[in-house]
Amino acid sequence: MTDKTSFGSALRRRRLLAYCSVLFAGPVAAKPPARVLVLGDSLSAEYGLPRGSGWVALLEQRLKAQGIAATVINASVSGDTTSGGRSRLPALLSSQHPTHVVVELGGNDALRGLPLAMTRDNLKAIAMAAKGAGAKVVLVGMRMPPNYGRQYAEDFSALYTDTAREQGAALVPFLLAGVADAPDADRHFQPDRIHPLASAHPRLLDNVWPVLKPLL
Repeated sequence: MTDKTSFGSALRRRRLLAYCSVLFAGPVAAKPPARVLVLGDSLSAEYGLPRGSGWVALLEQRLKAQGIAATVINASVSGDTTSGGRSRLPALLSSQHPTHVVVELGGNDALRGLPLAMTRDNLKAIAMAAKGAGAKVVLVGMRMPPNYGRQYAEDFSALYTDTAREQGAALVPFLLAGVADAPDADRHFQPDRIHPLASAHPRLLDNVWPVLKPLL
């Protein structure tokens, strides 16, 4: 009887302690929604497209559809370079307080013939500033067409890989994968052959999504 009584008392004490721990623990703080800042150029700014049809707008729709609490801030500017993005970022970090920064810049650097070293330094500075503000960074890679020369194209693509590795950022290897390198690529682009049609933007999102989603 003594052993049974002791066991019963110990069990009651454990139950009482468990009850008290729940009673006094207080409410569990809910994780605040993510804030995804997209720092990009015309490929993210819906250049030549109906509003709401670009990949950034589609990203917002997909987040809602999948029940992921997140706010998307599209800070993309058509024609922007890595220098422009670098200069704009501090104010955006201060005003928007993003938890994630998606960097889609660099294509205009190449189109303007800017030095690769400059582009690399700017991407590095952008990643460092975003990380310094507590945000996770996704670097969206770009590639140049063959007419730029094989060596230049390889060096340009390596900018993104090297910077992502150095800064510990997630990397989307090529935003236009499956579009610009498709056998029938021309039919996916606007007449300027630079900006994809709205019909191609779901594919752009599909290229970004597998890299961004795990970070959310």
